[in-house]
Amino acid sequence: MDATFWAFIGLILFLVLVAYLKVPGMMAKALDERADKIRDELAEAKRLREEAQHLLAEYQRKRKEAEAEAASIVAAAEREAAALTAEAKQKTEEFVARRNALSEQKIKQAETEAVNAVRAAAVDLAIAAAEKVLAKKSDEAVQQTLFKASLGEVKSRLN
Repeated sequence: MDATFWAFIGLILFLVLVAYLKVPGMMAKALDERADKIRDELAEAKRLREEAQHLLAEYQRKRKEAEAEAASIVAAAEREAAALTAEAKQKTEEFVARRNALSEQKIKQAETEAVNAVRAAAVDLAIAAAEKVLAKKSDEAVQQTLFKASLGEVKSRLN
């Protein structure tokens, strides 16, 4: 009996021992457990991935809503600024128009006062001249006629 024979016998005993102890079943069971564990981890990873995608979609939706809200706030602020600018411009124009009207009124009043002052001075001058002319003439009837004529002439020029 040589060494090859004993090696062959040892191999057979080893295989019988492995079969008796159900080593292939234990290996299969260990591999199945590992496969189940890997399957569970993959399922958990898939669930986490779907949850992450859901959260990402929700955050993107919220971001779009926030951007839309910010845009509406900016648009409202721009409309308000434009309204305030228009109101300020209108008030300024009204103020300038009131000031111009007031200035024109003061100018017209000053013109009227100047015209009245000139008229009064002309009347005074005409009366004084008429008095001098009448004083030179001795005839009272002539003086009355000249005075009335001068007074009528002054009145007609004033009107």
